[in-house]
Amino acid sequence: MAQCNTCGNDYWLAFEVKTITGDTYTFDSFECAISKLAPRCEHCESRIIGHGVEVAGRFFCGAHCAREGDSGLGSQIRDTVGAHPG
Repeated sequence: MAQCNTCGNDYWLAFEVKTITGDTYTFDSFECAISKLAPRCEHCESRIIGHGVEVAGRFFCGAHCAREGDSGLGSQIRDTVGAHPG
């Protein structure tokens, strides 16, 4: 069995995640993987699970937080999936 790097649980269905930097982590759930690896929004500090928004090398959970942050781009940043065109 393998031990989760986040919670320490020894679980027979644990899985490994290898990062682009070559680090390998073992997790017993996606919840633990997200807790350990997902970046945090620079405005609200929630975990960025989806694509998020990157502005000038800074990461936000969505357009609202990117606009609220001091990115300087204001209304130029939009969440477009499912957004009403009007």
